[in-house]
Amino acid sequence: MHSTVSIDIAAPPELVFRLAQDIERWPQLLPHYVSVRALARRPDGALTLRMIAIRPLLGLLGFGLPVVWRARTWAEPDSLSLRFQHFGGVTAGMDVTWRIERTSAGCHVEIEHVFRRRLPIPVLGSRLGDDVLPAFVDRFFTRPIAERTLGTFRALAETLAQSIPEGGTSDPPPRTYSIT
Repeated sequence: MHSTVSIDIAAPPELVFRLAQDIERWPQLLPHYVSVRALARRPDGALTLRMIAIRPLLGLLGFGLPVVWRARTWAEPDSLSLRFQHFGGVTAGMDVTWRIERTSAGCHVEIEHVFRRRLPIPVLGSRLGDDVLPAFVDRFFTRPIAERTLGTFRALAETLAQSIPEGGTSDPPPRTYSIT
């Protein structure tokens, strides 16, 4: 199964990349992410993370289903890409690539998911093939979470981009603290 979700963002691609690559901070940036916890850190900067996001089911009632996965992730700054390789759990084997490309109006962000896996049920899994489970996971979990993630990053990046003075830098503003 191969699927993509994408969005156009009226902000510099470097700004969007800086926001997105700070994955451990996603729970502070993305309201549907409950937790991102580093399980391991590699010298090359790659992280092994345990991530929990809420998949809304009855949004008006505030009811959602927690979705948990583990992934090895790393950033590729030269190409403004992020990579995630899922392991363990229902999404084991999923390969995810974020691509952030410059456009005349800002940037285009695409998240590509590649996933093949049989339903882990003897006999039934082999009869249904490698696409039934990935298609279900994509339709009901991956796609809704990815679309919400992109929409929230668009709102954040476009708000930050409006605060950049003409000819200024696209670096996110420094964190400031006030003690009263």
